[in-house]
Amino acid sequence: MNENENDPRNVNNYDGPVFNAGVSHSQFAWNNETVTQNQQINSSVAPGYEALAERVAELLRQLPEAGLADRDREDAEAAAAEVLATISRPDPPEEGRLRRALAMLRGALAPVATGVAAGTTVGAQEWALRAIEGLTGAV
Repeated sequence: MNENENDPRNVNNYDGPVFNAGVSHSQFAWNNETVTQNQQINSSVAPGYEALAERVAELLRQLPEAGLADRDREDAEAAAAEVLATISRPDPPEEGRLRRALAMLRGALAPVATGVAAGTTVGAQEWALRAIEGLTGAV
C-alpha cells in the first residue's frame, strides 16, 4: 500500500469557492438567504466616444430582458465588449478596428432584428432593430 493514499495532508475541505487561476471583476455570495450586489467598473472612454459607450452600455443592460436565445445573447455581449474595449484603450481608437467591432455587434443583432434567429419574439425583433439603428453611423 502506498503511504500517500491515506495521507490526511492531501484532503482539502473548502467552505467556499476555490480559484485555481486569477480572477477579476467578479462577485460571489454563498451561505446567505438574500444578497444584493452592485459592481461599478469605471474605465476612461476616448474623447468623442462617450455617447457610443453609453449606447453600448445601455444595450448590454437591456440584453438579458430582450428575449434572445443564449447563443445570440452571448454573441451580442462579446461584440459589445469588443466595441467598449476598442474605445477604452489608452491610445486613440483605431477607426478600422472600431468599424469592424461595430459591424460585429450589428451582425450579432441582425438575425434577431430580421426574425431569422429561431424563437425570436416580436419584442426582441423590435429591440434589436432599434439597437442596430442606434449603432449605425456611430463612426
